[in-house]
Amino acid sequence: MGIMKDNYLFGTVKVGERGQIVIPKEARDKFDIKPGDSLVVFGRDKRQILTILKEDVMRDYALKILEDLDKQD
Repeated sequence: MGIMKDNYLFGTVKVGERGQIVIPKEARDKFDIKPGDSLVVFGRDKRQILTILKEDVMRDYALKILEDLDKQD
């Protein structure tokens, strides 16, 4: 299935009156998302894509990028 390797479809969610969504339990379990965790939400206007990352994962990505930039100097 190539394109679906390491990609998951967890179903659909509805946006509530206050703009809230519930992340499906299977997704919370798979990515170890717990109550109180901070998530970072990115958007891509051109394709109307939303991406959600755990804050600690985003921090790790940012640190890796900074380390790579330091190596280039």
